[in-house]
Amino acid sequence: MLAVAVDRVWKYFGDYPALRGASLSVEPGACLALLGRNGAGKTTLLRILAGLSKPGQGEALILGAPSRDEGVRKRIGYLGHGIGVYDDLSAVENLRLFGRLMEMENPARAADSALERVGLANVKDGLAREFSRGMRQRLAIARAFLHDPDVLFLDEPFTSLDDRAIAVLQRILSEAQARGATIVMSTHQIREAMELASQVALLERGRIVHAGERTAEMLADPTWLYRTFGEAQ
Repeated sequence: MLAVAVDRVWKYFGDYPALRGASLSVEPGACLALLGRNGAGKTTLLRILAGLSKPGQGEALILGAPSRDEGVRKRIGYLGHGIGVYDDLSAVENLRLFGRLMEMENPARAADSALERVGLANVKDGLAREFSRGMRQRLAIARAFLHDPDVLFLDEPFTSLDDRAIAVLQRILSEAQARGATIVMSTHQIREAMELASQVALLERGRIVHAGERTAEMLADPTWLYRTFGEAQ
């Protein structure tokens, strides 16, 4: 069974097609780098995969079930552009809440463990709105990885992170890969993405124009993929 299967997905915003018949498959345990210029449709596709948006046409399956299925939602993690935590709750209250929403067996223990992993255990009772941006970023990372998801969707995860948050995310991503999680990550940092990725897909104007294994050519020359498969701009 595929971890991710996208079959001829279209998504319209008004009359504008942000996705135009996109198709994609990702094997379990793979790390897919989803590349493309601004406006190519990367965020739209990730939001559909994470169950946050509904395709206009076509189908998106995660672990064999529709992406908006309640059972699937408990097995995925999503880290988007926003911080995505409640300002008027403490760090530990935020994570306990998300743990209960995920119907985890012991949300309190999971919250304490996650805060330890991201270096926030000593401020777990502090309100999120009182945290620095870097601390809030690490809390968002803790939330996304709280339930050790089987499939992770990360939208430009390293953009705007401070150095400590980047180090935390890199370590937790490595741990996720080691336990066999599937990762789909959009990014503009092509060189870094190629080093992490086992698969690569290129989006151009809402269409996936290339998808396959990451090759030696891509690793040696970050511009090779765009020059070979991208449209002339």
